[in-house]
Amino acid sequence: MATQVTAKTQRSSSFLKIAIALQTLAIFLQAVSAGLLLTSSYGETLHSVGARVMYGASMLYVLTAVLAWKPGGSSPRPVRHASGFLVLASVQVVLGIAHVPSVHIPLGVLMFGLSVLALARR
Repeated sequence: MATQVTAKTQRSSSFLKIAIALQTLAIFLQAVSAGLLLTSSYGETLHSVGARVMYGASMLYVLTAVLAWKPGGSSPRPVRHASGFLVLASVQVVLGIAHVPSVHIPLGVLMFGLSVLALARR
């Protein structure tokens, strides 16, 4: 029984790490597409699509954190972190739509740093 719980916890932890890695990659690609936004005609389209991907990755992070916590019996801390990221992603989307780069850009940098930190802690 203990071996089965340990295997589930390890599997949940692996899925959680993959979700954080995908989120980190999506945020990094948003920085790349932001640069393209300034230099090319297709940059706006890439940044817009990337925003949806990043938001989806944040929702996936929440889902995997909840699934690792409830059935796996792990700590609820990742759920709080993932929920915080989803809130930051929501604010980021609103700021991007409202064209407020003075807050949108630093928030993106903060989100990338926090995502890298979360990945390193896993």
